[in-house]
Amino acid sequence: MRPAIDCGRRVNPRTGEDARRSIVACVLMIVTVCSGVFSQESSNEYTFRAKTELVLVNVTVRDKNGNPVRDLKLEDFTVLEDNKPQQVVSFDLENTDAVLSTAATEAPLLRPARPAGTGSAPVLATRPLKDRRLIILFFDLSSMQPDEIDQVTTAAQNYVDKQMVPADLVAVVSLGSSLSVNQDFTSDRAQLKKALQAFSVGEGVGFEEGSTGTTEGTSETGGSFTVDDTEYNVFNTDRRLQALRSIADKLVSIDEKKSLIYFSSGMDRTGIENQSQLRSATNAAVRANMAIYTLDIRGLQALVPGGEAQNASLRGTSPYSGKSVAGQFDSNSTTQETLITLAGDTGGRAFLDSNDFGRVFTGVQQDTSLYYLLGYHSANAARDGRFRRITVRVDRPSVKIDFRRGYYSPADFQHSTRDDRERQLDEELASDLATTDLPVYLSAAYFRIADRKFYVPVSVVVPGSQIPFTQNKDQERATLDVLGIVTDPQKRPVGQIRDTVKLALNVSQLVQRKNVQYNSGFVLPPGTYHLKVVVRENQSGRLGSFETDFTVPDLKSVPVKMSSIVLANQLQPASKRKTENPLVRDGSEVIPSVTHVFSAGQHLYFYYEVYDPAHAATTASTQGNDRSSPAIHLLTNVAFFRGNTKAYETPLVESEQLNAPDRKAAVFQLDVPLTHLKPGFYTCQVNVIDDTAGQFRFPRLALLVRP
Repeated sequence: MRPAIDCGRRVNPRTGEDARRSIVACVLMIVTVCSGVFSQESSNEYTFRAKTELVLVNVTVRDKNGNPVRDLKLEDFTVLEDNKPQQVVSFDLENTDAVLSTAATEAPLLRPARPAGTGSAPVLATRPLKDRRLIILFFDLSSMQPDEIDQVTTAAQNYVDKQMVPADLVAVVSLGSSLSVNQDFTSDRAQLKKALQAFSVGEGVGFEEGSTGTTEGTSETGGSFTVDDTEYNVFNTDRRLQALRSIADKLVSIDEKKSLIYFSSGMDRTGIENQSQLRSATNAAVRANMAIYTLDIRGLQALVPGGEAQNASLRGTSPYSGKSVAGQFDSNSTTQETLITLAGDTGGRAFLDSNDFGRVFTGVQQDTSLYYLLGYHSANAARDGRFRRITVRVDRPSVKIDFRRGYYSPADFQHSTRDDRERQLDEELASDLATTDLPVYLSAAYFRIADRKFYVPVSVVVPGSQIPFTQNKDQERATLDVLGIVTDPQKRPVGQIRDTVKLALNVSQLVQRKNVQYNSGFVLPPGTYHLKVVVRENQSGRLGSFETDFTVPDLKSVPVKMSSIVLANQLQPASKRKTENPLVRDGSEVIPSVTHVFSAGQHLYFYYEVYDPAHAATTASTQGNDRSSPAIHLLTNVAFFRGNTKAYETPLVESEQLNAPDRKAAVFQLDVPLTHLKPGFYTCQVNVIDDTAGQFRFPRLALLVRP
């Protein structure tokens, strides 16, 4: 018996949401095909991959008077990772105080450089950036109120006017409705001030975080309902962390220390999803040698029991029992917790509860005025994703050392978390450059199920030879993750697939010579769509993608309205669940062939439908009453051609009634024993004649018959 899993679901074509009340059959089967169609000759293809990762540690050394120590050498440092000595392979002293030039320079690190001659400022090459202080001013406009934007941009302009020094290369980035690079790295004060002044009052789209949605302790505004914004906070927090990660990924190739100043009015965390995003953002920053300095631009706040004067009075007894003040402290502390974590885990500092915003700029300049940049390759080759603690010692008494205390090691697929794996699939689905490490093949068709409503069956095939099965007693086991999305011409999602498929096969089934096929489907109106499917095998984590454009036609103006023609070599018992899949009929399901490759000993099934054929009036007598009922007359068969020669033709099939009257369809399922065909390539012509209307169609398709 062939293994099968019914794991599909229907997707609402307008919203992309699951419509579980109508289940789409999703079947997994093993399909026997020729070993040469999808197999890859390993003897002819070689892939060499070498990967080494340098761990960078910024070390600031000061004497007992707080002055930087400038004369240390490589042999003065000892670096430990998890208390085990590491060999330092790179050593450099970065001294930003040594830069005295006042000429404006640019370093296009966040976006491509401008073509030569488009600006007056000289372009600084990516190398060398030695002795340069790289600062990113990141304005989280999504969390700020309009007055807070004014305060923080004023503080940034004061830094540009009064504190910025020749060594500083500054970039301006903002997050509103999207992540924007307002100004790439430059030392041109005029360009920076222009970018800062562009932040209008209307940019602030933030809202007060931490609302519980209850009436106790909330403002009395006369409204009967207070929106709970927790779910919006989850989305916004993830967006902010993803933005930080994107910036870090852009700068990962630059060894010098980067300092990102993150201006926000707090960042709430509401669930485990955010913890995963937080770890991802901090890991990306550590890999890029980017320290995050967080500034809570709300400054020093006075928490009044009855609330601030400009706010409405609070409901309930909270103002009199102290609960309202305790709640305000808890909310404020929660929104600052993530700011502290981001700074601490990346080697930066958090500046909270202070109205002196200039302190953050002074802190960045002090931390990066003179530092030693040490690099080593970890002696621990395990890619387990665990935290590794770094210890740096200096062979000189009475000095104070500051350095990043550790990092998370890279994780291979086996050690990655569930959230990391989901993120990997999502990133692959969104990526313009698809991964093809795992071969994936796909086919799609269309069948009308109602007026302007079509079922689109999708079949995804992965060669069994590419799946590393693990043997357990007399069975071989493997799992595949499948993620897919259908988008319309405006790139809006109209349907999606997300399933984990478990395979458990008998060793005798010779999986290496078979293919694993996954079937699902979508319900869509007529139109043009883009489909992308990502498949991952969960033994080594290899990914494969397949994407294509397809069209669901509007059949109104077509003389003979036909569905797609599906070729198959097997039928499978169907689930008893109700489904809109037309390939499921009379307790059996037609399993589409993606390859159109068949063996001589198999049966070849043709499945197609004709909609709204012309009717002829007929008269029948029932219990003495004359009643008129419509009749149709359809003729169809299949002809096989080798070149220009007809090799075989099936008997003619006639239909005089709609055998799927609910869909106004005449369904045809032809069974062709392949013993009638010699091995070779064939062009199949499906002949369909509407005899009543005097119209016809002759669609063609190719197939291969193997010995």
